Amino acid sequence: MYDFKPVDGQPKADLYNDLVAAARALTEGEGDGVANMANVAALLAEFLPDLNWAGFYRMVGGELVLGPFIGKPACIRIAVGKGVCGAAAASGQTQLVPDVHAFPGHIACDAASRSELVVPVLRNGAVVAVIDLDSPSPSRFDDADAAGIEALAAILADRI
Repeated sequence: MYDFKPVDGQPKADLYNDLVAAARALTEGEGDGVANMANVAALLAEFLPDLNWAGFYRMVGGELVLGPFIGKPACIRIAVGKGVCGAAAASGQTQLVPDVHAFPGHIACDAASRSELVVPVLRNGAVVAVIDLDSPSPSRFDDADAAGIEALAAILADRI
């Protein structure tokens, strides 16, 4: 049994170090990408407060397709370049959005979402998935969150 938990009150950098270490431990040696994404989605929900959705969209046939997640049912397919996830997939760059209602072309899978962080997972320079975090709070995510999820994406690149 695994029992990974964040330490109350720890600095964000330490929290993300612990999250990445837990993800590394859970995914090391496991070749099934879906299983790895499912466990990491659970870790994201356990470690990060104030989320209403945490999970993955996988690049399949030139579009993003829903992968393992924690939260309400979500959009199944997202075109590259559409919405925050599609923008991350098209650019290969992290999208940190303090107010999703101000993001042109935002796709509202959950009307409760107010801010979003989407980090592409790159393998050999190509986007293979995105990690998507939504929050019901405006400006929930900052540069420390982006850096932490980027570190997570880097270790997952060959594990999903």
